[in-house]
Amino acid sequence: MIRLLLVDDQSLLRAGFRMVLETQPDFEVVGEAADGAGGVRMARALSPDVVLMDVRMPVLNGIEATRAIVAAQPDVRILVLTTFNVDAYVYDALRAGAGGFLLKDAQPTELIAGVRAVAAGDAVLSPSVTRHLIETFAEHLPDGTTSPVDDRLARLTDREREVLALIGRGLSNGEISAAITVAEATVKTHVRRILAKLELRDRVQVVVYAYENGIVRRGAGGP
Repeated sequence: MIRLLLVDDQSLLRAGFRMVLETQPDFEVVGEAADGAGGVRMARALSPDVVLMDVRMPVLNGIEATRAIVAAQPDVRILVLTTFNVDAYVYDALRAGAGGFLLKDAQPTELIAGVRAVAAGDAVLSPSVTRHLIETFAEHLPDGTTSPVDDRLARLTDREREVLALIGRGLSNGEISAAITVAEATVKTHVRRILAKLELRDRVQVVVYAYENGIVRRGAGGP
């Protein structure tokens, strides 16, 4: 079973998410919270596999709640639910440790697939959404010109640094495979090694890392 915690200050939205999620025989909604502080407490008490986290909430917002949960329970995965066009905090939530985000008006199939992906340790951030996120929130992203380069970069091979840059630009494994002319399975191996060497949680964190360390600069686009 995939055990889920819903954290949103709108009770109708929580009820709607619960209805969708509980159509799946392997999903179990173990709790609900109406603010970030409650979400942190319930995550500690219930140890869910995935937390569906709103960003804008009273008492404690979703960014701080995400940071607190990830720090105390690194195995708990966070899926941020947002109204993309008005939430200027998505980048901060991803940086805090969220495994990805979905729009609140996502189709039920997208929500279910997103939960499964996050539970499996994958990032819910499609290449097109990554590029949109980078473009929309470019002013919030470091440009790499003043940030110190992390020593962990020295652990990467030249090929791994190349793959890191392509992930940062928002390319999928398939697009990276075509760009550097290697099998997609090889790309997956590179991604796993990058995550291990840089001590990062998932692909979303790779994107953040690439910008913070000047591997990708503002204005870099996809293929």
